[in-house]
Amino acid sequence: MKSNFSILTREEFKELFDTYFNDLRKYLFYRSGDEELATDIAQDTFMRIWEKQIEIDHKTAKGLLFKIGNDLFITRYRKEQVTFKFFKTYKPDGHDLSPEEHIQFNELKIAYEKSLETMPEKQRVVFLMSRIDELKYTEIADQLGLSVKAIEKRMNLALTHLKKHLKDKITGIILFLFGHRFDFMERNKK
Repeated sequence: MKSNFSILTREEFKELFDTYFNDLRKYLFYRSGDEELATDIAQDTFMRIWEKQIEIDHKTAKGLLFKIGNDLFITRYRKEQVTFKFFKTYKPDGHDLSPEEHIQFNELKIAYEKSLETMPEKQRVVFLMSRIDELKYTEIADQLGLSVKAIEKRMNLALTHLKKHLKDKITGIILFLFGHRFDFMERNKK
């Protein structure tokens, strides 16, 4: 009987990298809020696999990569005490904001960022995987090695957290988003 474990050839390593690098990087980004740091740690994870010639069970490779990436993140986080700045570079697409809209957007962005900062990490990761990557709960569960029920619970807690922390801003968020959707629809009619 052939074992599922093997030391990777260059071709197998490239396939593993091509298959899982982006998922690992996005997961690390959701944990850190820093794209550059997430990319660095994801690369370090693959370097560790290659340099140490770790035997890989192809059925559980993704879980192993996430585990190593998570451990490297925790080590780096403890050293650097990274602060979460998820939306520091976000700008609304293709729309110049009026000064009033710009102020309103910044207020909403700050409130949302603070809410994400105070959200427990496990909830934040699930929330961002769902909302940014548009992953289904089953896909998130597979990536994190959890049950769908656990993902549902974390998502519910994340939404409750946002609702609680953004209750004063909800109307502004809705009007801001509705205004941009209306502008987008009007521009596309032409």
